[in-house]
Amino acid sequence: QVQLAESGGGLVQPGGSLRLSCAASGSISSLYLMRWYRQAPGKQRSVVATITSGGITNYVGTVEGRFTISLDNAKNTVFLQMNSLKPEDTAVYLCNAVLDTGSGPRGDYWGQGTQVTVSS
Repeated sequence: QVQLAESGGGLVQPGGSLRLSCAASGSISSLYLMRWYRQAPGKQRSVVATITSGGITNYVGTVEGRFTISLDNAKNTVFLQMNSLKPEDTAVYLCNAVLDTGSGPRGDYWGQGTQVTVSS
């Protein structure tokens, strides 16, 4: 089994920063990409940032220039550095990974989520 564990969420004032971490563990033969999603109450889950194992990144326009996604391939850990946080960034942030375990086709795995609250 593969597990993803997020950490680093919390309460921060507007303009502040947080760094989220997500470590994938288990039998992982190939990691293709990792993503951060977020979901606010009453809203659809949406992707925030994506990074491939080769280091290619993509961001949703609302966070571009403020957030940075990075990946430690050796540790199968993805990070999301969030700067200049805004109240509209408030959401549960979920880690997602697309990977092979060696026991079948590639699959989609999710973490439990970590709460980010931006409020004064």
